Amino acid sequence: MSGLPKPTLLVCRVWAGLLKVSTLTMAQAITSELAFNFKVRASLSSAATSAMATKTKVVPAIIVGGGRVGRMLQELGNGEDVLVKKGENDDLEAVLQSTPKSRWNDQVLAYFAVSKLGEPPVDGKTDTNPDGLTAAFGKWADAVAARLHGGGLSCKEKKDSFQKQMLEKLIWIQHSCLLEHRIDLTNDILNSQVSSLITELASAAAAEKGISFEVGLEDRLCAYARSVAHFPTAVKEFKWRNGWFHSLSENSIAQGKPDPCPQHTAMLKELKIV
Repeated sequence: MSGLPKPTLLVCRVWAGLLKVSTLTMAQAITSELAFNFKVRASLSSAATSAMATKTKVVPAIIVGGGRVGRMLQELGNGEDVLVKKGENDDLEAVLQSTPKSRWNDQVLAYFAVSKLGEPPVDGKTDTNPDGLTAAFGKWADAVAARLHGGGLSCKEKKDSFQKQMLEKLIWIQHSCLLEHRIDLTNDILNSQVSSLITELASAAAAEKGISFEVGLEDRLCAYARSVAHFPTAVKEFKWRNGWFHSLSENSIAQGKPDPCPQHTAMLKELKIV
C-alpha cells in the first residue's frame, strides 16, 4: 500500500470513519466507519418527509451499501433513491472504476455515528466545533449537505483540499480503535498516551503526504471521541484502517530507517494484530 487510493462516489459503508463518496481519495488502507457512494442524479426532487428529516429538496441518488449509513441516507431521501445492497470495503475499487471520473471530485467527510441499523445518527458536534465537523466537497456538495441538513445533521460545503481532513479522520479512527475511546479528563496519564499517539500518527501522515495539519488537532479529535463515546470500537478491517500507517512503518524499517509510528506498532503487536 503506497499512496492513498483514488476516489469513489458516495458509497455508504462505514470505512475508517469516512463516507466512501464519489471522490474518496482514501488509501487502500483508509478510513472506517463511514463510506458512501452517491451517484447523484442531476434533477432536484420535490420536498421530502421522513421520520428523521424535515421537508427539503433532495437530489435522488444511487446509494451503494445497505448498512447503517446507507439506510440512514435513504431515509433522508424522498423515496426516489436506488439502494444497491453492496458496499464492503473490498468492493471499493470496482465501485470506483464504475464511477465516471468526472465524479471523482465529489467527496464527503462524515463525522456522525450510526451505532445500529435503523437508529438515528449522532451528529459530530463537539465542544471545540459546535457547528459540526462533517464536510462535503465538489460539485454535488450542496446536494449532500441538503440531504444531511434535512435529517438534522450538520454539514459544511468546503472548497479546500479533502485529503488533509480525510487523514485527520483516519488518525481519529486509529487511535480510538486502539485505545477504545479512553478519553478521561481526570486521568492525566491516559490522556498523555492518547495525545502521544495522535501526535505520532499525525507526524507520520504529514511527512508521507507533505502536508501540515491545522492547529488544535488533538483537541478536535478528543472532543469528537467524547461526542460519540457510546459507539463501540475495535481493531478490525485492518487493511482499511490501521494498515496504511503500518505500511509506513514496514516501508521505513525495510529501508533501514526508524519506525515513524513506534507506539502504533507496539500497540498492534500487543494486541497480536501484527
